[in-house]
Formats: sequence, C-alpha cells, structure tokens
Amino acid sequence: MDRIPMSSPDLTDAELAAVTQVLRTPHLSIGPQIEVFERAMAAYVGAQYAIAVNSGTSGLHLCVIAAGVGEGDLVITPPFSFIASANVILYERAIPVFVDIDPQTLNIDPALVAQAVNDLTRGGKAAQKWLPPAIRTQSAIRNLKAILPVDAFGQPADYDPIREAADRHDLVIIEDACEAIGAEYKGRKAGTLGDVGVFAFYPNKQMTTGEGGMIVTNREDWDALFRSLRNQGRDVFNGWLNHSRLGYNYRMDEMSAALGVAQLRRIEELLTKRERVAGWYNERLKDLAGVQIPHIASTTTRMSWFVYVIRLSPEIDRNRVMAALEKRGIPSRPYFTPIHLQPFYRERFGYQKGDFPVTESVARSTLALPFSGVMTEEQVDCVCEALRAVI
Repeated sequence: MDRIPMSSPDLTDAELAAVTQVLRTPHLSIGPQIEVFERAMAAYVGAQYAIAVNSGTSGLHLCVIAAGVGEGDLVITPPFSFIASANVILYERAIPVFVDIDPQTLNIDPALVAQAVNDLTRGGKAAQKWLPPAIRTQSAIRNLKAILPVDAFGQPADYDPIREAADRHDLVIIEDACEAIGAEYKGRKAGTLGDVGVFAFYPNKQMTTGEGGMIVTNREDWDALFRSLRNQGRDVFNGWLNHSRLGYNYRMDEMSAALGVAQLRRIEELLTKRERVAGWYNERLKDLAGVQIPHIASTTTRMSWFVYVIRLSPEIDRNRVMAALEKRGIPSRPYFTPIHLQPFYRERFGYQKGDFPVTESVARSTLALPFSGVMTEEQVDCVCEALRAVI
C-alpha cells in the first residue's frame, strides 16, 4: 500500500467548478461569493451574522479586539490547544491566563474556570496564583475581560457552567470553534455557544477554503466592527480610502469563498464520512491494551471529528511508537505541545514543567493518527494493524 497521508481535503468536481467560475469573473476579492458564503454559514449555525476572514487566527484576533481586551488585561484560556488561541491575546498586549483541562474531554475545566474568575475578579493574593509566574510580583491592576475556551479536536467545551461564571462578572466568551464546525453541545451548534465564535478552514479541517476562517455572532454592532477591522479599518459608509480605526488586511478572497460555498453544501456528507472513519478506528482500537480511544462527553450531542487522537499508557514510549510507525510508512503526530512550555512562553512568562499537570500529562500521551474523510477502511486497517504490532 502507498504511504498513507496524515490528512487530505475532500474535494470534488463541484469545488473545482466553483473556483474556476470565479476566475472567469472580474471579482477576485470583496465580491458576491463572500456574501453567499457568509449567509450560508450564518444559516447553518443559526447565527444572525457571519463574517469571512482569511484565517481562524485572524478571526480570533478580531474577537479579542471586539471584547475590549487591551494592554495588561486578562483572558482565561486553556494551555492545551494550537498556539494561535493564546497568541491572539498577546497581539493586543494582553495576558493569557491559563487554566488546566479536564483529563477526559481535554477541554478547559469549567470548575477551574469558575475558581479563576472568582479569584481574579476579587484581586489580591487570591488572584496571584493564576497569573504567569513572571508577572505575579507586579503590582499593576489587571482586569479580567474575557474567557476563550477551545473546542479541542471537534468536541465543544462545557459551556453552561462557563457561561454562569462569565455572566456573574460581565465577561465576554469567545468560542474557539476552529476545530468544531458542525459539532453540537446539548443540541446547540458550536460557534454559537459564546458571545462570538470562530471557525477555521485550513486543508486538514472538516471543510476547507485552503486558508480562511469565519466569525459568527448575534451582535449587530460587532458585525459592523468585524467588517471594518478585516478591511483596514474602513467602514461601509466611508468614502474611498477613508479609515475610521486601526484595521488589518484579514479579507478572504473570492476563490476561497467559492470553495467554502461548495464545501458547505456538502457539510453533512463531509461530517458523516469523517464520523465513519472515526468509527472504524474506534472499533479496531477499543480493546487494544495501552491505547485509550477518544472520550465523548455526555454534553456532546454531536462530535465533529477534526483529528483522531488516541492516548497511550504512561509505560509506552510515544516517540518509539511514532518512529516505528514511520518506518512502516505511517505518519503520526503528538497533539498538542502545551502552549505554556513553548519556548516563547517560557521565556516571556517564566512557565516551567509542572505548572499545568493535567495538560502536561495528556500532552505526553496523545498521538494523532492519519485521519480524513477520504480514508478507506483498508487504510484504517493498515494503520491499526501497524499500531498493534508496534505496541
């Protein structure tokens, strides 16, 4: 069998035709496909507004701005995530306050969120333990502005208790749903579980626009703000090249939007195919000693399979497993490296090993296997047989 790819987009002639059609028009940016894509996405998730941007990272950054987060402010977020969810806080010179995760769902622990909110809003010594080590002795007053949960691997965080904590102190919830298009929490769609949500459409995601993202919200004032910020700070009522605020070039192009429209029309097919592949994996690995298959929380009424991540028992050397799989032509990846242990965060904030024990324990054991909606059952068999032989 040929080498199995780590991931693959699921594209058909419909996507090719959609992009080709755009290339036959004079509209390659800020054109009709953006509007079609935005309306379709808003309708799909049940939000009033959807704003297309050029990446999930860009979308999260604009949400941080809309939440009023500024220099020295605090935003609660998990250390177990792709690094962008914390970086966007730094873009506004604010401070990520990491809160450890639940060891089963791998999402931010809502009980710890409530504790952090109570302590940080109270101030004093109670707040110090939540701050990064390098700034705990600084006397500056720091305001908690927002909570940024991450729907890790396509499973929504536990939002109801997070909402209770946020509402008590008038905090904004920014939902990082970049990995969770189509997922549902207690019957409610991911992206709509906070004040604002963001999806991402990188090629390894459930649906793709190549590069791209989408912000969804029910706030009319934020809809206008996002459209201005993504287009260099220009408002719709401004004259040509008049700009009301500092903005960015976070626009999505028309080719990407057309690809998104075609993919969104197939979204149920795309999600079902990925669910089928995950089911094949679950069936083959559920009884394999030393391997724990993904845990689906009772609050998750629909899982949206972004990646397939197993956890290995502590006695199993993950690096040796990865190397042995690679020799058999099967790629695998550690998902995720804890953000607080990334070199930049260690240098800037003074984090050390042991600061977030659950995240670190999980991160030492997780392993992403090849996964996409176009994987065949034969390929899944190949991966599972190799993993069984290696272990």
